[in-house]
Amino acid sequence: MVFKGYFLKKLPKKSYFLMLYKKIDYLICYLNNYSKFFLFLQYQFMVAFFSYFKYNYNDREVIFMNIKINQEVQLALKENRPVVALESTIISHGMPYPENVETALNCEKIIRSFGAVPATIAIINGVPTVGLTAEEIDFLGKNGKEAFKTSTRDIPYIVSKKYTGATTVSATSSIAAMAGIKVFATGGIGGVHRGATETFDISADLEELAETNIAVVCAGAKSILDLGLTLEYLETKRIEVIGYQTDALPAFYTRTSPFKVNHRLDTPLEIASLLKTKWDLRLHGGVLITNPIPEQFSMNEEIINKAINEALEEMNKLGITGNKKTPYLLAKIKDITSGNSLASNIELVYNNCRLASQIAIEYCKQC
Repeated sequence: MVFKGYFLKKLPKKSYFLMLYKKIDYLICYLNNYSKFFLFLQYQFMVAFFSYFKYNYNDREVIFMNIKINQEVQLALKENRPVVALESTIISHGMPYPENVETALNCEKIIRSFGAVPATIAIINGVPTVGLTAEEIDFLGKNGKEAFKTSTRDIPYIVSKKYTGATTVSATSSIAAMAGIKVFATGGIGGVHRGATETFDISADLEELAETNIAVVCAGAKSILDLGLTLEYLETKRIEVIGYQTDALPAFYTRTSPFKVNHRLDTPLEIASLLKTKWDLRLHGGVLITNPIPEQFSMNEEIINKAINEALEEMNKLGITGNKKTPYLLAKIKDITSGNSLASNIELVYNNCRLASQIAIEYCKQC
């Protein structure tokens, strides 16, 4: 597949060095047919070329491979400042309005408070967008159910039809990596669903993590899943599962589970060093950083497990399948727990934004 390359709107048409850039860029695009390495080379060439000629494109809208990157994010990436990606499915399908919009905007505020730049990602009218405006976030919050829940698989369809799509962990990871973002904060990842030995229902999040160089900070896999099988799948895909200040795998609503993480690291610096080492060694793939929900917001394990089992039983009776499972279960659990699960969900997301910001800052210091 030939990518369209790197385009800048409103460029001076007669600029010689831009004409030269375009010719070399098209050559690299052609070579992309034969090796994914040239996609990485294309991005590095773009940065080096414009840095060398000191061309000021900070005030311009940049589209890399048809991906719109807002001005604040592109400038931060150019200057090697920390950027944290955020998903949009949590806005459209994960929470009710107005809590979803409030949570999304607060996540951005938390990231900024640490000195990092937030980049909420979605597909807006067919354009993958890195760094949503407050108006776009509000639109997704109010009209979220009308937006397509978009996994990596769905990106070509949503873009080609010029639809609006809220990106899941997998799609957000993919688009973030294309833009050059290395750290992503979310609530919990998808994984192996209960009963997957018969249904083979396994989230695309795991496959994307195996293929994409990104660090995903979460509160563990969602506890509605089969955590044991999820860990086994992660091991098969060679994805490190890091526990931040914990030896036990967090279970989303609760701080612990019966399962162990691969490695425990106690500081953002240690985590950033692991990321830098892995990717410097050309070891391809992501890293899962599990961050336990703050203790004061952790739910009683017996209560939440009872609510999950009740929600699963109801879902099976209704015959709900596919990507409608997780939104239904989260909403049902919220109702069963009288809203307590939603409050915990919001707090664990904030907690992950704090850690992701610190990791992004430490990672940039090493680059």
